[in-house]
Amino acid sequence: MKATAFFETLGIRYPIIQGGMAWVADGALAAAVSNGGGLGIIGAGNAPGEVVAEQIRVARSLTDRPFGVNVMLMSPFVEEVMAEVLKAHVPVVTTGAGNPGKYIDDLKAAGSKVVPVIPSVALARMMARTGADAVVAEGMESGGHIGQLTTMALVPQVADAVDIPVFAAGGIGDGRGIAAAFMLGAAGVQMGTRFLAATETNIHENYKKAVVKAKDIDTQITGQYAGSPVRVLKNKMSKEFLRLEKAEAYKPEPDFAKLDELGNGSLRRAVQEGDKATGSFMAGEIAGLVKAVQPAAEIIQELVQETDALLQNTGRFI
Repeated sequence: MKATAFFETLGIRYPIIQGGMAWVADGALAAAVSNGGGLGIIGAGNAPGEVVAEQIRVARSLTDRPFGVNVMLMSPFVEEVMAEVLKAHVPVVTTGAGNPGKYIDDLKAAGSKVVPVIPSVALARMMARTGADAVVAEGMESGGHIGQLTTMALVPQVADAVDIPVFAAGGIGDGRGIAAAFMLGAAGVQMGTRFLAATETNIHENYKKAVVKAKDIDTQITGQYAGSPVRVLKNKMSKEFLRLEKAEAYKPEPDFAKLDELGNGSLRRAVQEGDKATGSFMAGEIAGLVKAVQPAAEIIQELVQETDALLQNTGRFI
């Protein structure tokens, strides 16, 4: 598997992006993925600028390869995070939860490639018009906050709609997923859940074990009725959240305040404390494909070998 043009320009060996998972994707993980030949991403989440700056320093102390930062545009610290990203001249900036248009010119002037994560054709077109260098088309199979379309349906429509590179995300956990993404018109992939089980991922062992033990039906979507759907592994917290959510949804004047109380800090509790009762263990539907904890470089090599074997044998279908 060779780098496609976007990655080749940056000197990245394989067209594999590690997802910018909040509370999970730190400088150590990003560096490990980049050293393995992919594009590691630091997830800024709701962290202040100084925290993101520190993780950029950590990544640079561990790798001389390109890496990126994912900026959540709804964060209360977005301005200071962007200031740190600009100051650091980060090679790639992925964005979520908003329109990065007001930052694109400054990011490009700083030498950064801008890659928004999008859930629809309309948003992909908008990002292309505002000057994005590529987009990540993320299907609802992914972990965390999700849209409404599946990857299989979304990626080819986005690929047809824009003339910038499209990277597929959601439901991709092995070489079969990567090969399928190429067939759908993608120029690369973004993967989050598979890297939850990377040795370098600094999450609680309970979280890693939950991903490795997960089966195909072990995720569920919370927040659909409240208007903010999130895919997580099933546990006591997610079931209680869904129960309260459904109970409120059918009232004439629903009040989702209790959901905010239940959800606040739940991802941090999963990542840092491994709290099985009140933690939100975000993971995608491919968790059932994750069989072991492995170094990030080993994961990438396994993905590359699987993809190459499949692509080399596509002639048998003709």
